[in-house]
Amino acid sequence: MFGALALVITLLFINQGLFSFMGKRHTFFSKKLMNGLYFYHLLFFGVYYVYALVNRSDSHMYFLRPQSISRSWSSFFGTSTTFIDFLSYPFINYLNFNYEMMMVLYAWFGYLGFVFAYLFFRENIPIKIRVFKNFDFLILILFLPNMHFWTASLGKGAPIFLGLMMFAYSITNIKKRFITLIIGSLIIYFIRPHVFLFIAVGTVLGYMTGKEKISFGKKLLIYVVMIGGLMLVQDQILAVAGLEGSDDLVEDFQDFSETRSNKLDNAGSGVNMAAYPLPLKLFTFWFRPLFLDAPGILGLIVSVENLIYLLLFLKILNKKFLKFIKKSPISVKMSLTVFFLSSLAMTFVMSNLGIIMRQKSMVMYFLFFVIYYFLAQKKYDKIMWKRRKIKQQKLKDELVIGN
Repeated sequence: MFGALALVITLLFINQGLFSFMGKRHTFFSKKLMNGLYFYHLLFFGVYYVYALVNRSDSHMYFLRPQSISRSWSSFFGTSTTFIDFLSYPFINYLNFNYEMMMVLYAWFGYLGFVFAYLFFRENIPIKIRVFKNFDFLILILFLPNMHFWTASLGKGAPIFLGLMMFAYSITNIKKRFITLIIGSLIIYFIRPHVFLFIAVGTVLGYMTGKEKISFGKKLLIYVVMIGGLMLVQDQILAVAGLEGSDDLVEDFQDFSETRSNKLDNAGSGVNMAAYPLPLKLFTFWFRPLFLDAPGILGLIVSVENLIYLLLFLKILNKKFLKFIKKSPISVKMSLTVFFLSSLAMTFVMSNLGIIMRQKSMVMYFLFFVIYYFLAQKKYDKIMWKRRKIKQQKLKDELVIGN
């Protein structure tokens, strides 16, 4: 554990350098908040570490596999699980990181995801919003326990979350953040190729329908890069479901999703989602477990968080939201598309509440962004309406005095 503690302190100093860099580019950046978030995230590293000692955890296999003496570093290069082994290999075999140190390292990757999420939200939504009367919306979602639990350990969860938030942060200013965008895209693709598909589609749709006036050349560049990228990696994406040689993608995907769902249903804490109508499938993925069907103590804790998700989601179930979406910017439409497509795909293959709790942590921040932007836009419109009324009243008063 001494090595893990030393790494925690080293990463704390590295954070300060990153914060100084980010603070020069964003006047709103709060080092105090981000340092507090770092220690909060480390708390969940500790919780997950204890959890992994007494429960089955994939983190142990992720630590053991790269130590295979019969395989070279390059042999681990690939997509999905093997990429995590590739990423871990030099730290384990060259720097002699032990299991605890690898857990800390990946917890830090997850933490950086929250830093980029903070930048993404604050840069695009400068207006502060309070929900449930007294809670700052951004602070609330940055400190949600389930999000930290599944991004504080050795595995896919932490780096994929980092990649997604790097991408989201970069896409609003591609010219200045091109390197960050590429790194985020590569992380997403190599860990979950199908999620890269949703990101690419969401980005293209966002640029096609966003309210911003964007030059034809810039739009064309985005379309060529994203669509061209998808064409180059389509076989790898289809290979996730074993469909790379399929002649009938729709029918073969249905067979794959049914088989996958049955396997997960038998893995414990299963729900028969295959028999659910689509709205109930989506509800299950987004908001369950909800107390009565919670699998264990962890499920009860997650149920509280799911209730928060549900209450936040209810805030956009009105006619004003549809009008807002039509006029919303690229970042909102991209986030909504990514969230919905990811959710839709996962509902066909998920039927285990334990796995659902982990998987949805990837995409919930995109929903939070849409809700936050909607509430901020409502508040801004209300402020501007009041200002116009005050201005009109002043003009009336001046006319009366003049007469």
